[in-house]
Order: sequence, then C-alpha cells, then structure tokens
Amino acid sequence: MSAVEFIEQNLHPDGSQAFIIRNETALDERAREALLDRAMGEGRRRKSSEKLRRGRLPSEGLAFVARGINGALLGTVRLWDIQAGHDAAGKPVRALLLGPLAVEPSLKGKGIGVALMRHATAEAARLGHGAVILVGDPEYYERFGFSGTKTADLAMPGPVERRRFLALELKAGHLEGCHGLLTPRGRRSSHAMRVLPVSLRFSR
Repeated sequence: MSAVEFIEQNLHPDGSQAFIIRNETALDERAREALLDRAMGEGRRRKSSEKLRRGRLPSEGLAFVARGINGALLGTVRLWDIQAGHDAAGKPVRALLLGPLAVEPSLKGKGIGVALMRHATAEAARLGHGAVILVGDPEYYERFGFSGTKTADLAMPGPVERRRFLALELKAGHLEGCHGLLTPRGRRSSHAMRVLPVSLRFSR
C-alpha cells in the first residue's frame, strides 16, 4: 500500500474538510508558530523535547503542513535528527524525534492529525530512517505503532512522564539494546529554510 492510499483511508468520512499535505517552506513559518501557540500554548517552549530541537533544523524532507483549499494552515508536524543513546556494542544510534504535531483546535477529530502522522512516518521510512521517538499520549499514538517498549533504557534531557515516552521502529531491531540520553544532531538552524516542493494533495 502506498503512502497516498494509506493516508486517504484515514480522512474523516463526513467530507467536511478538504486539505493538502505538503512539505513545509519558509513561507509557512509565521502561520505555523501562530497555530502552535493556539493549539499548545506558550508552555510548549518549556518542554523537554524542545531541548532537542532548539537551534536545529528539521530532518531533511521531514517537515510537513496541512493546508485547507482556501490556503489556511490547518496542521503541522516535524521530525528531527537525534542520537538515541548507544546500542549494546557502544555504537551511537541515529533516530528521529517527532513533534510537535498540532492541528487547528476547531478541527480536531477531522483526520488531519492522523493524516500528518501517517504521511510523516511513511516518508521517514522511505528515506531510510530506522526509528521515530516522541513524547505523547499513548492512547493516541499506539494506533500508529508507537509503544514504550523500546524506550525503557533511554532518557530525555529533562523531565518526562515515562508512559508518554514512546518509539516506533521503522527497521526491525533498530533500537534493540539502546540505552542512554537522547541528544540533538543534524543541521544547525539558520534564518531561512530551503523551499521544498509540493509533495502530495489530498481532498475529500
């Protein structure tokens, strides 16, 4: 099953909201920040996950937005390059950190977040990444295959509720034996993000 088919099956059945999922560009930045403030509040900047994102750019090709057919930004998700501690042999393990995932508050439950999640994880797998880690409610993220099984010996650079510290292996065994502190890696931030091409269009 292709990524397009996988996402289309998860669109909300009432036909109330058509939207496009595409790669984020620099032109999305202001609307994205405003959406995050509405959906998550200013406390989002104090989260432990923010320590892994601060001063970095998202992983190449793994920042997405959902926009309505009128152009309004409806949702956002990014994935970030991190080191997930070391494996049993002491070698550093590369992984992705997902977040934040946010949807316009008035449109929650319309399938936008689900579509963003399925597209983001499918693209991460297509690009050859081995695992995705996040902090979030297991009641929501378990549907995508996330669990706390592979994070038992990993730690965030700050306080975290263990039940919400989750991972998804995109390659079987990628996090086997992993232990230690999550640390940032990848591209350093700059004032302008490279504009990326439109990826996919979804409507209902």
